[in-house]
Amino acid sequence: MDDVQDDRHRPSGSESDSGLPAVRSSTTWGRMWRPFWALPLAVVAVALVVGVLLPEWERGAVDDLPFVFQGGADGARSVLGTIAGAMISVTGLVFSITMVVVQLASSQFSPRVLGDFLSSRVTQATLGVFTATFVYALTVLRSVEGTSDTESFVPQLSITLAFLLVLGSVVMFLAFIHHITTAIKVSSIVSHLGEDTMDVIGRYFPPGDRGAPQQPEWEPPTSAPHQIDAVEHGYIAEIALRRLLDWAVEHDAVVQVLLPVGRFVTEGSPALRIWPAPPEDEADELRRTVVVEQDRVMHQDPGFGVRKLVDIAERALSPGINDPTTASEVLDELHRILRALVARRDLPDVVERDGTVRLVHRPQRVAELVDLALEEVLHYGEESPQIPRRVLSICRAVRPAALPEHVPALDRWERVARRMADQLEVEA
Repeated sequence: MDDVQDDRHRPSGSESDSGLPAVRSSTTWGRMWRPFWALPLAVVAVALVVGVLLPEWERGAVDDLPFVFQGGADGARSVLGTIAGAMISVTGLVFSITMVVVQLASSQFSPRVLGDFLSSRVTQATLGVFTATFVYALTVLRSVEGTSDTESFVPQLSITLAFLLVLGSVVMFLAFIHHITTAIKVSSIVSHLGEDTMDVIGRYFPPGDRGAPQQPEWEPPTSAPHQIDAVEHGYIAEIALRRLLDWAVEHDAVVQVLLPVGRFVTEGSPALRIWPAPPEDEADELRRTVVVEQDRVMHQDPGFGVRKLVDIAERALSPGINDPTTASEVLDELHRILRALVARRDLPDVVERDGTVRLVHRPQRVAELVDLALEEVLHYGEESPQIPRRVLSICRAVRPAALPEHVPALDRWERVARRMADQLEVEA
């Protein structure tokens, strides 16, 4: 269950009409660029190729040019050596700053936000440009021939490009410092997580003004199903529901997805049930529709975005930090998320095509996310004067925007928050 083929979502209307979320499925190209080292390695590879080819091209095609390096071979070696030494030193500094910020974010906010820092393209590009400048300078250095007193070859254009890369590195360093100082602020972290969560919610849950989606009746067939188990442990990162639905229609079958996105699975855990049994050569293809990764990701999992925000609030409310104002900032962002969430409808867990049930899955529910957003924050903030009152005001403010089916979840937490707030007033 390691890879899934390109399963880009169709227009959201068609997805919602079929009862499937309009969420993205990752592609091989997208997964290739996900690791922290991918972009820096690509930039270094380009620098290496240019550092090898450009001097060779200069050797036979370029005469003396204006506005380029005019020094001799000894001067060229000195310049390139200085650039290489300076760049590797600054690269170490940038890497050290990144590690300090990651450690601070992990201890002050939540280990779950580390992926957001490490996925920053600014940080990756900065490390890539610095390392690429170092590699480029060393590569060009090997092409300098002779000395200033003998016949020599000095790749003037290549050395000038090294100068330009140094200037670009300075710009990237300033951008990196600005990015780090901005990204480490709690308001920036909370806002960024809120934006990502809102984006996933907007694609996952159908709008409330489209009417309630149909919920077909379904009973499992009496025949024994063919079960497909997970072959590795980790978190379910995505499920290619569209591919499963298309396969079920093509093979006149019914597919039941047993686990939701975001759930932890172990080797041998049941993942799919299929009636009737699929051809043996297609079992692996069906298994690959359920992608398991070591870390939980958000692009099909709105609950993970809420989880990150709640973790930050819980850490802020812990006795070691005792920062209820940060928890209140998180609740402000959760207020925004909940207002958008309760105005949307739950997905049906039974999907049919042409009047026949083809797919049964386990979508996340709005009520579950409401519980996730409020339950733990209220529990750990019970004794804080700010938290129960803030949750109470959120429930009251969000309630008018909620669809009728989501009102009970809000009312339940409004009662809990009111009871806690009243208790604080009595104790005061």
